[in-house]
This record gives sequence, structure tokens and C-alpha cells, in this order.
Amino acid sequence: MIEDTATTATRIRSLIPGGPGTLLGPAPDVTESAEAYADVGGYRYTGAPADLLERIADAGLLGRGGAGFPAAVKLAAVRDGDGVPVVVANGEEGEPGSVKDRWLLRARPHLVLDGLAHAAAITGAAHGYVYLSDPYAAGHVRRALAERPTPLPIEVIETGHTYVAGEETAVVRRINGGPALPTAKPPRPFERGVADRPTLVSNVETLARIALIAARPDLRHDIARTTLLTLSRDSGTDLPGDDSALLTEVPYGTTLGTLAAELGAADSSGALMGGLFGGLVGPGWPSLALDHAALADAGTALGCGAIRFLAPAACPVAAADDAVDHLTAESARQCGVCVSGTAAIRDTLRALAAGTAGIDAPERLEHWSKTLPRRGACGLLDAAAAGTAGSLLRAFPSLVRSHLGAPCPVCASRPPSGGHRLVVPVPHVADAVPGTEPFPHLCPR
Repeated sequence: MIEDTATTATRIRSLIPGGPGTLLGPAPDVTESAEAYADVGGYRYTGAPADLLERIADAGLLGRGGAGFPAAVKLAAVRDGDGVPVVVANGEEGEPGSVKDRWLLRARPHLVLDGLAHAAAITGAAHGYVYLSDPYAAGHVRRALAERPTPLPIEVIETGHTYVAGEETAVVRRINGGPALPTAKPPRPFERGVADRPTLVSNVETLARIALIAARPDLRHDIARTTLLTLSRDSGTDLPGDDSALLTEVPYGTTLGTLAAELGAADSSGALMGGLFGGLVGPGWPSLALDHAALADAGTALGCGAIRFLAPAACPVAAADDAVDHLTAESARQCGVCVSGTAAIRDTLRALAAGTAGIDAPERLEHWSKTLPRRGACGLLDAAAAGTAGSLLRAFPSLVRSHLGAPCPVCASRPPSGGHRLVVPVPHVADAVPGTEPFPHLCPR
């Protein structure tokens, strides 16, 4: 079993000029009240929902949950569905290393709720849900709802924290009373979701940006062209306390080199992108820009905006092993191809790290990276196969070959069960709901 180590704290720093068009806001370490939110333009939009949808489309707003799908297209599809729609704010953050959604729900719950109300108005929804696993965020959302009741009935749904619990069909299944596990597609939620109605499942950052566009339509293009990121650095050791993390807001187009410098990780040997979804990037990573098309051309993806930089002492083979070990443990165990596929990739990477893999290990990893994606009910197998195994081969081919027959010094010093997984705490927010918070990102086993 891979052990968890934690950063000592997660700092907050914006890389864009402050003002009403930013999500971090003027006081990111304090929970925003309804009055404070109204003072910066919240809860004031009185225009037609169709006009707001047009502004969202014109801004080019993309979803921030991982896929980067156009928000306006998704809203229109739910609006045009058969039946009275339902809207869901998805705050279940399953990707390792991401804290942005939980921070938003704790620090700026009114911004998210305002965005959810706008989404309901656009789609014609009669009911809304906030879906999450963080009990502290749930307390903030409930308190915000009591502080300023909305005409839209909104229910808070809590679930267990797992990698797959935030997948859109798992969200619908849990709200419908079942387990938070993915289902086969089609139908997708926009076709038939909660109570068999057209359902919008939207990431909380996406909804927060919709609320900002409603409040400041003149800044809509700027609002759509910035994004929240969780940056962390893995020291490459199993010792806790020597890693660092940063929650930041940046414009699209910012390079990974700029981000690494802000974190104090300019000497990194590579990075793990999008939580685990985007895989590894290697030599040349500092010049990569945060742009969906550019990242896709480089064989990676921004995903949920979690980027973990690998320190010079870290071995990418070990990092890949740790990542797939996590994915294997988090499998819903519903799809046979996922259960067997993730285990096979994990065992091969573990043997590669130990220097005991067969000479055909790279070929087997390459085969799985091409044949296993899109064969499960969710994206977990894709993250293990194409995301992690495939990217390791593309970014570090000579390093992989060098592990055939003997481990590198870093891998040789690892315990037989593997290395460690970095845990990123949610930044401290004053006026928090009372309670003790050990590491809220840990996934229950």
C-alpha cells in the first residue's frame, strides 16, 4: 500500500490583477458573506436568461471539471431536453492534488450558489443540488443557503470521497439514491439524469465563472480566459513536510515554467498534469503553455487544473507507479476490463521500478495505452493507460529502457510496496465550520 504524505500548508496567490473578475477575490482566506458578495455585484443580475447564455457563449467559457467542454453548449442541451431540468453543482473533487473546488465552496459559497441559480434560470430547472464529500464545505453551503434563501429549491447531497464519485453519471446515480458509481453511457445526464430528467452536472468553478459573467459582462472574456490551479511539488522522497503547494489563478497561456517558478520548483524534472488525467510531461515542459489545444498537441491535458511538479530527485517511473497504484485502488470494480487493466499496468510499472520487468514491458505498456482507453464506464482506465503509461513512454523513453534489468537509485530505495502519494490540504479559510480537519483529501479505503 502506498503511504500518504502531506504538504505542511497550501498557500494562495493570484497571478492576475485583482478585482471583480477574479475567483480568488480580495480576501481568499475569509469566508465571503452574502452581504460581502452583494457588495461586489453578486445576486444582482436582472436580465433575461437567454441574454446571459449568449454572453457565456460569446465569452467562450469552457467547463472547469476536466473535459473543457463549452459551457454554453452544455446549458443549451439541458434546456432543450425532454422534461423539466435539474441542475447540479458538482463539488466532489476526486483528482489527487486538487483543492480548488473545496476552497470555492468553503470561501465563496454564495458565488457558486449564484451561478447555480443562473444555470437553473437558463435551463428552466425547478430544482438544484450541491453535490460534495467535504463536510466543511457542506456546512458553509448550508449556512449560505440559510443566510440568503433562493427561490430555487437547493439540496445539499454528501457522498464518500473517491476518485470516481465526481464522474457525472456517478453524481446522478448517488442523487437518485444509489451508490456514487459510474453507469454506462448513453444516456448521459443531459439526456436523462436525476429522476430521469435532463440534468446539468456542472463543476463548481464553472458555475462561479457564470456568476462572475452575470455580474460583470464587460469582463466576460477575461473571466473565461483565467482558471484556478492547484500546484504542488513532490520532493521525490517519502519524508513528509518537504513538499509545497499553491492555489493560484492564472490566465490561459501561462507557461509551466512560470508556474514552477512561482512554486519554487523551476528545477523540476517534469510534471504530472491534470491530477492523474493528463499524465506526465518531460523534457521541454517549461515552455508548455496552459492552452487546451497546445496541451493536446503535446499529448497531455489540463484536466481539473492540478499540476504536480517532480523534483530533480524524483524518478518519473516511480511517479507513474504511484499514480497507477492509486487508480487501481480507486477502481469502482464494476468493469472487468478496468479491474484487470489497471492491475496489469500497475504490476508492470512496479516491476519496472524494481528493475525486474521483462524486456517486453515497454511494448506491453504501449499496447495497453492504445487499446484500453474508452473501454470503461468512466475515465479511470483512460487515466491509467493513455494518461500515465502512455505519457511515461512518450516523455521518458530512455529512462524507461534504463530500468530494464536494474532499478535507478531512487527506485532502489523505495519500499517493496511502492512510494508515496502527495496529499494537498485545502487552504485555511477563516470563519470555518468548527471541527478537526486532518487530511480531507485522503480517500477512504
